[in-house]
Amino acid sequence: MDKPGARAHPARWVPTLYFAEGLPFYAVSLMALIFYQRMGLRNDVIAFTTSLLGLPWSLKPLWSPFLEMYRTKKFFVVLTETAGGLSLGMVALCLPLPSYFRFSLALFALAAFCSSTHDIAADGIYIGSLSAKEQAAYAGWQGGFYNVARFFAQGGLIILAGYLEDRMPVIRAWMAIFGVLGLLLVGLALYHARVLPKGGKERHAQAVGRTFWDVVSSFFRKPNILFFLVFIFLYRAGEGQVVKIGPLFLKAARSTGGLGLTTAQFGAIYGTFGTGAFILGSILGGYFTSWLGLRRALLPLVAVMNLPMLAYFYLSTALPTNTVLITLAMSMEMFGYGFGFVGVILLMMQEIAPGKYQTAHYAFANSLMNLGLIVPGAISGKIQMAIGYRNFFIWVLISAVPALLLARIVPIHKGAAPEVEMEPEHV
Repeated sequence: MDKPGARAHPARWVPTLYFAEGLPFYAVSLMALIFYQRMGLRNDVIAFTTSLLGLPWSLKPLWSPFLEMYRTKKFFVVLTETAGGLSLGMVALCLPLPSYFRFSLALFALAAFCSSTHDIAADGIYIGSLSAKEQAAYAGWQGGFYNVARFFAQGGLIILAGYLEDRMPVIRAWMAIFGVLGLLLVGLALYHARVLPKGGKERHAQAVGRTFWDVVSSFFRKPNILFFLVFIFLYRAGEGQVVKIGPLFLKAARSTGGLGLTTAQFGAIYGTFGTGAFILGSILGGYFTSWLGLRRALLPLVAVMNLPMLAYFYLSTALPTNTVLITLAMSMEMFGYGFGFVGVILLMMQEIAPGKYQTAHYAFANSLMNLGLIVPGAISGKIQMAIGYRNFFIWVLISAVPALLLARIVPIHKGAAPEVEMEPEHV
């Protein structure tokens, strides 16, 4: 048992904290998408509604200052994990109701708000409780266990959903899936209530208006900021549409132009092999950018992110039945996504975030990037239904052209503003 006041070793809470951060995100962004497709909803309705569920991740800078005014970061982590888990548990309970769609959307939205708030508090604990050396040492654990959540949700739970669908009604199968997610999050909240450091001193209401205005105004005074924001918004214009329609295409009936994968096949191909390819692409993309530098690597990163989407065009044209071939095509696409995604992350870290308010400014840019995913995703369903799957994937490639053109002239500067070394707040 830990001594009173002793700090738990980071290895005891960093992995579980970022696993808990990833679970509700993938539940809302992908598992809800697959569930609604299994319930027979139209693609335009699914793409629009699930895209809107991503808004809390884009709007979180609006309420992030309030997390500095009250209590501790630990308090908000435990609170949002508990509330998010209860929301997903209530999703399970509402599915047999006639108005399940309305109720489930509201509960998914609540889970999304809790998850986006959890992101802010979790990063605050990480920054406020670890020294600079510890932050570097555990950075890989952050991304690694966030992607473990992706494996667990998109792979394991969706494969389990397919297994259960073969043995019981679809609604009962997904009740079990969302019930498991809810219980797991509540269990993580109980664990974190015991082991997490506070992530800062206890706070009560403070006047933050002047600081908030300074954060916002200084952000828009940064050199070339409008150009950067336009580029970040366009960076994922193609992927933002594929991430909504791609899974629906893989599961859609062959009579409608889809591949007709079962839920279990989808989980294995997209959630397991695809996620592994995404992680590998992310790692290699980081080494590639470190080797060339962001200025020289940016155009290849954008190209590699978008060109593999030709895999979807091939699949929608050939409609192969060989699952090995489908797996290879999807793995190539997900590898490219992971490889190229590094570019926008490093652009935000190195060119936008540096300065007095680097955490807040990174959050602002990250939120706009998410908006660049939401807006294309919201309209993707109507576009696909109007032109069909094959033409839709051609359109997606065309959507990537503006980012490719701008990547040639992005004003990348060498170096970044020096960081101010601060003592972590140990508890």
